[in-house]
Amino acid sequence: MNYFRTALLLAAMTGLFLAVGYLIGGQTGMIIALVVALGMNFFAYWNSDKLVLRMHGAQEVDARTAPRLFNIVQELTRRAALPMPRLYIMQTAQPNAFATGRNPENAAVAVTTGLMDRLNEQEIAGVVAHELAHVRNRDTLTMTITATLAGAIGMLAQFGMFFGGGRDSRDNPLGIIGVLAAAILAPLVAMLVQMAISRSREYEADRLGAQICGQPLWLASALAKIHNGSLQIDNHRAEANPATAHMFIINPLHAHAVDGMFRTHPSTEERIRRLQAMAAQMGSADEVPPMTGYRSARARGPWS
Repeated sequence: MNYFRTALLLAAMTGLFLAVGYLIGGQTGMIIALVVALGMNFFAYWNSDKLVLRMHGAQEVDARTAPRLFNIVQELTRRAALPMPRLYIMQTAQPNAFATGRNPENAAVAVTTGLMDRLNEQEIAGVVAHELAHVRNRDTLTMTITATLAGAIGMLAQFGMFFGGGRDSRDNPLGIIGVLAAAILAPLVAMLVQMAISRSREYEADRLGAQICGQPLWLASALAKIHNGSLQIDNHRAEANPATAHMFIINPLHAHAVDGMFRTHPSTEERIRRLQAMAAQMGSADEVPPMTGYRSARARGPWS
């Protein structure tokens, strides 16, 4: 059902892109929008991982430069029956992580130095398992293409304001009203669709990630720490690239404390509750730290 819902949402995003083109330039505009959408999707398919990693200043590491992280990921990929992804470290004190790549054979997992410093091995394993679940479900491609289309819709709407606002002809069927509608409503709708896709996949990645690592409460504990860290610590690169926020395991933006339909992620409390229920079914009796405050779980550096 989640895959069907995601497919519908992606179709809605593409349809919205075509509608913006029509409002700005009629049939000609819609055809141009279709060509642009196909080009953006092609670019995102082949280059999205490189683009996103570059945006966040991620540096590739290996067994020699990050043995602790490498060993954790190697064991979890074996459990998940996945190829070993490329590993990256992002230099920011905020604990967080994301996965990207067009398929499991070309996947990358990126974690922050803050995550390596503040989480223990079990919690890191829970986070990595969650990201590997995204890789196995091919969510990384879906969410990246959605982000690309959402950004393109915003640019197309702005383009219409600058170049189509004064036209009222067959190439611009609704005149200035259509251009204004595209400029104001289209980016908002695109944002809502993007958020809906992200939320629809996070619960499934939590569930599958907990199965991969075998301990739902490892991920639940990690989510509590990352949530609190995201509230206290800035992630400047994420703030500069808000279109990628939905790719992180927890929203890295300080403006994310918005309720309801404007959330890019499900409620962290609800995610933890579901993981606790899953742990209870599996017979685990561990406790999850409270949602307020945290302290470093490890004094050693991220490379140890």
